[in-house]
Amino acid sequence: MKKHLLTFFSLLLPALLLTGCWQEELPEDTGLISPGEELPQEPEPEPELLLPESFSLPYAPDQSLDPIDCPDGPQQTAASLICEGLFRLTPDLETENLLCESYTYDSERYAYTFTLRSGVLFSDGSPLTARDVRAALERARQSERYRARLAHISSISAGDGTVTITLSRPNTGFPALLDIPISKESGGVPLGTGPYFLSQDEDGAFLAANPAWWQGGGQPVERIGLTEASGQDAVLYRFSSHEVQLITADLTGTDPAVLTGSVNQWEADTAVLQYVGLNTAAAPLDDAALRCALGECLNREHIVSGFLSGHGRAAQFPVSPRSPLYPQELEIRFSADAPVQAVSRTGYVPERTLTLLVNGENSFKTAVADYLAESFTAAGVPVETRVLPWEEYAAALEAGDFDLYYGEVRLTADWDLSPLLSSGGALNYGGWMDAETDGLLAAYNAAENRTAAMEALCSRLRQQSPILPVCFKSTSVLTQTGVLEELTPTAAEPLYGLTGCTIHLREN
Repeated sequence: MKKHLLTFFSLLLPALLLTGCWQEELPEDTGLISPGEELPQEPEPEPELLLPESFSLPYAPDQSLDPIDCPDGPQQTAASLICEGLFRLTPDLETENLLCESYTYDSERYAYTFTLRSGVLFSDGSPLTARDVRAALERARQSERYRARLAHISSISAGDGTVTITLSRPNTGFPALLDIPISKESGGVPLGTGPYFLSQDEDGAFLAANPAWWQGGGQPVERIGLTEASGQDAVLYRFSSHEVQLITADLTGTDPAVLTGSVNQWEADTAVLQYVGLNTAAAPLDDAALRCALGECLNREHIVSGFLSGHGRAAQFPVSPRSPLYPQELEIRFSADAPVQAVSRTGYVPERTLTLLVNGENSFKTAVADYLAESFTAAGVPVETRVLPWEEYAAALEAGDFDLYYGEVRLTADWDLSPLLSSGGALNYGGWMDAETDGLLAAYNAAENRTAAMEALCSRLRQQSPILPVCFKSTSVLTQTGVLEELTPTAAEPLYGLTGCTIHLREN
């Protein structure tokens, strides 16, 4: 994980204007200073750390803490400390067993049998059972948050310490989708198997360390306060006033956080892909050679560093470079001379200016789109941006009314690219239809060797370039300076690796 000391300036926020003059007065006994001689400088004192008396997170008491249906943001952060899934994703976006001890896969029936870890208790002391897991997953199948990722489940059954899930099609990466927190309700309060449980006293709601946690303890603090904060403005105020010590933020989102002062920033990789979509069903972008040439125009590293302030990871393929599935050996190094040469080799002669659609509600995306249009134009393919409000932008994509568009999609952790790239895929706005790509997508989903299958798929995508991946975004976990050490957050668990981090508090 990347750790940076942030200031107001490094968050790409409006500059703080400092007014007034400063002049150092010399003591009377300094004597004469010869021209060019520097004045003696006193070392600047180290700023005093303002450690809190207790560690607190923001919390909206009028919203659910059930991780299956609670809203994103602070509620999810608190819920991630209460409940655990069968699996979870590591910072490297790999699957790690959690409540599942082991599993088998029947490739003929597309059926997984998961053996639950023995001796796991909910925070009320009741044992985790297969029925609990089945009930939680069935709820997840009906939820807005998880419905799409679980759409290929045919049935879920509970046995003696085992849960069997049968799919409607092969997917050897399915366990990566089961980081869904397992919870059960008791009097309206979600119960989980995690390191903390929800409690209340005269001071209000808080998270108490779970003494029955199956991982054997090691929580860095016995109590985590929950400070009321409903809405982003309230969360930011609580954080700026040091009432809470950790928040998550999308610093390149449509409504990015505005913060002042120094904080520690930790980046967590996500499966959110930003890319250039191409209308492959119409001239001139029905030509694979021209599409590939446009791909050579993308200075992805510059886009991430210059326009997204490093809140992302440049990618030439639609799988995160943080994943071991990413085919590093297929990458092509960007060269400033390559774009013009690549377009020239295609023999392309512009007959009109192409249009690049972009959602105008996100200033970061519009800036990237403008830069891309300039890059394509400089290479010999005239392109202009067309900025649209979200509703018009989405309608234009559905209608195929574009040449290019700057898009964003949240991929699933099994890296199933079928919705984006298969013939008739729900997110295949560019009309890409290719039997070989369809075959490689199906082969990847069924593959025992998923690394080799992904490499074969990406090799075909490199040859055809139906989309032009740009980067995978990261989410930022912000903490008050000096409060947390050795934090290794993930997008789903800002306090991932909880037992390995240290929380510093003020000594009473």
